[in-house]
Parts: sequence; C-alpha cells; structure tokens
Amino acid sequence: MTVQEQLEAAMREITHLREMVAVKDEKITSRDAVIAKLDTAVRELENQLAWLRKKVFGKMSEKQLPLDPAQLSLFDQNQLMSEEEKAGLRKSVEESDEEITRMITVKAKPSRKPLDITKLPVEVENIYPEGTTEENGSLKAEYVEIGTEETSRLERIPAKVYIVSTVRHKVIRKSDIKDKHPEERMILIPALPPAPISKCIAGASVLADIITGKFMYHLPFYRQIQQYKEAGITVSDSTMGGWYEAAVEKLKLLYDLLRKQILSSEYIQIDESVIPVIDNEKHRARKGYEWCVRDAITGDVMFHYDRGSRGSHVARELLGGFRGCMQSDGYEAYEQFEKMEGITLHGCWAHARRRYCDALEENKSLATEAICHIRKLYKVEEEADRAGLTPEQRCEKRQKESYPVILTFEKWMMEHYREVLPQSRIGKAIAYTYTLLPRLSRYVNDGRINIDNNLIENNIRPLALGRKNYLFCGNDASAYRAAIVYSLIGTCKAAGVEPREWLEDVLKKIPYYLRDGRDMTGLLPRTWANSASTCS
Repeated sequence: MTVQEQLEAAMREITHLREMVAVKDEKITSRDAVIAKLDTAVRELENQLAWLRKKVFGKMSEKQLPLDPAQLSLFDQNQLMSEEEKAGLRKSVEESDEEITRMITVKAKPSRKPLDITKLPVEVENIYPEGTTEENGSLKAEYVEIGTEETSRLERIPAKVYIVSTVRHKVIRKSDIKDKHPEERMILIPALPPAPISKCIAGASVLADIITGKFMYHLPFYRQIQQYKEAGITVSDSTMGGWYEAAVEKLKLLYDLLRKQILSSEYIQIDESVIPVIDNEKHRARKGYEWCVRDAITGDVMFHYDRGSRGSHVARELLGGFRGCMQSDGYEAYEQFEKMEGITLHGCWAHARRRYCDALEENKSLATEAICHIRKLYKVEEEADRAGLTPEQRCEKRQKESYPVILTFEKWMMEHYREVLPQSRIGKAIAYTYTLLPRLSRYVNDGRINIDNNLIENNIRPLALGRKNYLFCGNDASAYRAAIVYSLIGTCKAAGVEPREWLEDVLKKIPYYLRDGRDMTGLLPRTWANSASTCS
C-alpha cells in the first residue's frame, strides 16, 4: 500500500470517527432535552399535587392568608421597582402579618342564643296538682292559687295534604220553571275558576312545594314522593314530573320578562357553571354549562342554557343586544366584547387573587407579595363601605389610592415574570393578571362597579348544591327548565321575597292574567314585593 493510499485510509477512518462522535453528541443532546422535559413535567405534577391537596384538605379562604415576611426576596438591584416601592411593599407585608397574628386568638365558646318565638302562635295548657281540681277543671274551694310557673315547648305539625273540592251550584229562576218549557229555561252556573294547570289536580301550593323542594332544598323527586306518601297520598314519578314541567311552562312567561329587564340594565355581571346532563345517545352524563347574568344594580339574576354549550357564540347570542358595563372573569369567550361599541368590559380581582392563592405552595415568596398588593385594593373598598361613600366619592378614592397600587403591581409583574417558569402556577398567575390588567383596572373610573364578581358566584352556589343532590339533569329540556327556576328563585332572594310564597301566589294569578291579557311585569319578584308592601 502506497503512502497516498495509507493517507486516504486514515482520512476515511477519521471521518468515520467524527460521524460517530456527532451521533453520540446528538444522542446526548436529545437525552438532555428529554431529561429537562421530564424534570419540567415532574415539577408541574408536584405543583398540581400540592394544589389538589390544598383543595381537598386545606383551607380555601382567600381573605386571611399566612404571610411570612422572612420569605420575601426584594434585593435584586436590577428590577423596575424603586427602593421606596420595595420598602413600602415590605412594610405592608409586615403589617399584614401582624394584623393576622392579632386575629388568631382562641375564641370563647359561643353562648346559645334563645329562639325567637315571638311570631309563633301559642297554645296554653293549664295543669294543676293532682286532686286539687273539680271534674270541670276548676280549682276546689279549699285551695287558693298563689302563683304560676310557665314553661315553653316547641312543637310542629307535619305538612298536611288535603283536597279542595270546588262545587259549582246550578240555579234557575222560579218564574222559568213556572212559565217556560224545559228547553227554554236558562240554567245559571258559575264559570270554573282558572287553575294553575288546566285539567290537573295539583294546586298552586303543591306546585310551589315541588319546585322549592327541588331547587331550594335540593330534594330529588323520589324524596318528595316519599314525603307525600308519608302524608297519605301516593304520587308516581311521571305524574310529579308532569306537574313540574307544566308549572315551569307557565313560569317561563315571567322568565322571559325578567331576562329582558336584566339585559336592559346599565351594569351586569356574567359567569358560567357546570351542570351534568344525560346524553341519551351515549348513555352517560356530559358536561353542560348554565350561563348566569346578574343585574349588578338591582341584584336580579337569570340563568341561560343553550344545549350546554360554553362557546363564544352563546355569549354573543345571549348578550348581543346589551349595551353598558359588563363584568366577568378572564374566560376567552368574553374577549369579543372588548371591541363591541357600547360595551365596557371589567375584570374580577377575586379570580386574579385566587390564582396567587393556588401558587402559595409552589412559590410562597412571590405569591405572598402579589396577594399583598391585591389586599391593598380590597382595603380601599372596605374603607369606602364603612364610610358609606357615594359612587362619585368612591370613584375619587379609588383613583387617589387604588390606581397607584395597580401601577406598582404592574411594575412588580414585569420584573418578576422573567424569574419564573411560564408553565408554573405563579407564572400562569402573573400572565393571567398582566394580560387582563386593563380590564381589571377600569373599575377605578366608575364608583358603581364592584372590584370583583363574587356576588354572582353567590348566585351560582345553589347550582353546585343541586349537583351534589340530584346529580344531573335528564336532558337538555330539563336543564333549560332548571335555568328558568333558578332565575326566578335567585331573583326572589335578591328582592327579599320568600320564594315559596311568591311561587304559590303567581301560579294562582298567571291564568287570570292570561285570560284578561294583562301585563305580567307586576308579577316579577321585585315589583310583586313593592306592590305587596304598598297594599299592606
């Protein structure tokens, strides 16, 4: 082999070795990438586990949180916040920690409050010592009464089921009997009063009981059927379901009026909640959504169900004609309203705060700092509430005190977001808040706007209680009927009206209003309550 051939062979060997090294480097790089990816997945799973543990076993209150100033790290000199702002943040966290420490005290065992029985009827039972009374119950002559001792006992009569039989009397003039042939005589009989449901034995009180039992006390039909059986009447499930459906069909007339009123308000709040619905084709429960819209001025509330969809088109169809201020969380379906003329979209600070609460186990230092900023905003609201400020005065206070806090919080988010993993809980919390900051900040310009959406979440809570009891709706029609009833009962509560009393009264009146073609707006809970107070 010549020298030239030996050189060529050596070069081929070197090239082959280089290729082998490159392949190994590529494998090492790929392995490192896989390891890094797995490490990230492990951290995310650990964070999810910590969050789930807190959800299941921990305290969920966001109002009083364990602040630890020793965990803060505000010493990076290359941040956007000034030293004065950092010192102010550190001081506010320390003050919050001292405040919470003072609040954590051992509470004395509360004393039992006496029952308020002033409004209950009283049945008096007189008893005398044995052998001191005559047969008629009067005191014998040889005894004289020197005083009494009175003891009260609370008793209850179980619900009573009874029949109201309407007897219509037929009458005829005596002169007709004497002077006219039978076919010429005029028989007089009163018209049958309109019933809540035509050709149905269930009266307004029974229908009101069924509806409030299911949606106020969360009793499925089979439990109510058992109660009626104990009272002496057996009702089948299909019969009770038919009564309920027919009653809700009548109430839908009021629901449509209520919906029109709420969507004509100047300021509404909106949220959505899950309701399981049976899919008869797939024979399993699927996730449906009830949309809740609250008139933030009056407190009236309505639920909307559109085949269980949570899509943007449902929000657009529901609120397409609305003009005014709208408050919601950060769900992307509401982003379309940012560009709609006549609508001002406001955010919810409670949703933002909740994300930092969830991140406490993962990054206590940064989460605590963020919560401290948000707590300052709520403190301004608490002071305004205690002072009873008008909307104009509240707006002035917010612009003077709350807006500077928001500007400082914005700087805090800008300088700390680069320190965290985007997929971490604290990273997602900062991204969520910063993205929605314009929407979250608008409330300072209008004293009527609430700082959060918590009031509408209170209206949604009965829906969650119902899920735990009757578990699901049988179909889309059932979920739609549930939306009607939840709307009317929620509005009753907001108007200070007892729902069962209102339901029984309007179920009696609706047939008369339909017969006479009258406007039913006066039957809505708030106007009904005003007219009732005027009459009294």
